[in-house]
Amino acid sequence: MNQRIALSLALALLCLPVCAQESPADWIAASNKYSNLLLAVETKHTPELGSNEGLSRFDTDVSQPTLADEDQERQETEAVLSNFKSALGQQKQKEVAQDLEIMIRQVELQFREQDFDRAHKVDFLNASQRVFRGLRILLDEQTPSERRPAVVVRIRKYAGLEPGYKPLAEILQQRVMEQMAKPGVVYPARTEIETELARNPNYMEGIATLLEKYKLTGWQEPYHKLKAQLIEYDAWTKTNVLPKARNDFRLPPEEYALNLEDYGIDIPPSQLAAMAHQGFSDIQAEMKPIAEQIAKERHLPSSDYRDVIRELKKQQLVGDAILPFYQERLKQIEKIIVDRQIVTLPDRPARIRIATAAETAQQPAPHMVAPPFLHNTGQKGEFVLPLNIPPGPGQTRSEKYDDFTFDAAAWTLTAHEARPGHELQFDSMLEHGVSLARVRYAFNSTNVEGWGLYSEYLIRPYMPPEGQLVSLDYRLMRAARAFLDPELQAGQIQPAEAYRVLEQDVVQSHAFAQEEVERYTYRSPGQANSYFYGYTKLIGLRKEVEAALGTKFNQKKFHDFILAEGLLPPDLMRKAVLEDFVPKQ
Repeated sequence: MNQRIALSLALALLCLPVCAQESPADWIAASNKYSNLLLAVETKHTPELGSNEGLSRFDTDVSQPTLADEDQERQETEAVLSNFKSALGQQKQKEVAQDLEIMIRQVELQFREQDFDRAHKVDFLNASQRVFRGLRILLDEQTPSERRPAVVVRIRKYAGLEPGYKPLAEILQQRVMEQMAKPGVVYPARTEIETELARNPNYMEGIATLLEKYKLTGWQEPYHKLKAQLIEYDAWTKTNVLPKARNDFRLPPEEYALNLEDYGIDIPPSQLAAMAHQGFSDIQAEMKPIAEQIAKERHLPSSDYRDVIRELKKQQLVGDAILPFYQERLKQIEKIIVDRQIVTLPDRPARIRIATAAETAQQPAPHMVAPPFLHNTGQKGEFVLPLNIPPGPGQTRSEKYDDFTFDAAAWTLTAHEARPGHELQFDSMLEHGVSLARVRYAFNSTNVEGWGLYSEYLIRPYMPPEGQLVSLDYRLMRAARAFLDPELQAGQIQPAEAYRVLEQDVVQSHAFAQEEVERYTYRSPGQANSYFYGYTKLIGLRKEVEAALGTKFNQKKFHDFILAEGLLPPDLMRKAVLEDFVPKQ
């Protein structure tokens, strides 16, 4: 249905807590004992998750997502859930009780999503994308070289060439047919199937490039077998599913509500949209005098913020100049963080790189790739910049972004994805220690992306005017998301209006606007709302703490506390701040 937030790993298979401390706090150790019960079930049925978290023992295993396997996982998870509920009533450590509540809430939500999917949906199960996700971690440059040969075994198993394994494409086709046989089911949106099928060749081409790069052997024959199966599966999808696809991309209201809950949004979409419209107007007003200042200094013909941003975007960074520029911008931001005592920084550099075409097909927006948490051998989070989008239906070439590779944009993007944003957010959990529950099961877009947008807010006052203007433009985009997404899903506007707002008022490239509209309509409806909502919750919490502490408020201590708590949902974060942080100050 949508991206599952709670990924996994297991105690029966683990000897390390998810932290850098040699002796974790008593409550972390106690909490992890419960988390590991759930993680053990997940890695048993989806071993790729074990690989993603750095556990090499899973590298040669693959999931077999049959209906029977899903039923078995559900039974095992229900038993763990019952254990959690019993333990919660007897738990005396408040942090452990919080973690049990987090996991109970997440598992029950997953059950409701699964029940809805089974009863009402025919999902578009993209076999090529699943294979790419399962193989990519073993071919990552930060993955130890001795793990890479396992990718050949995994390819063989995805192709059904090992005893006891069915081809993944065959399993997914069977799952789709099982759902199609049910009465009254809702089919995927036509735009989703057509767009993703057109981009699927990028996945296997990207894997072949990496297999050759690392000079692996014995992969050609199973790779070509698997590739043929994926092509055949896509052809079957085009023949059997596409003719029944919906022309209307809108989700059933019940499903959209589940999405919002999964992403951490606990208010009605209409209320969120009203807040976002007001925020959009307020941000535009804030941009006006800055744009006028820049236009005057640069002798530009127009002082409208839209025209000023278009002028700034004309000076594009290209090729080998991009990475050094972002690395230098990071140093400038780090100096601001230290000089202004914003948050504690680690004494190591952050990682920034350019995405491949296959990675761009999977995630066509700038993003941070989190490091493994359970068995980390030195891997760090990476800020990844995609620079092009593979062709969709009717396109003859890749559409180019101009949104990320100009001077003024590098300020806000680096603050959001690197420091003090996601890279610091994730790596601080790895380095300073936090419970498994707060890494995996409390993870939702509102608490993660709220911090990212808040990080832009922290650095914006110290940017040059050009950086401030574009930083506000990115905040404008987050407000636009929070009304375009729900209004598209409610049928109040059509995609053409979303394109108009994004390309004209937010000054996005067509490629970026296309990625955004895909996001609202089928990639992850509801998720884009979380940036604006999480940011408003953090700003509100900060104001509450400032009012309570007055002159004793210390932003560095406040931010260090927020990061040390892990990925708590906003309601639990507020409780921790008001009950623990404020009294100690």
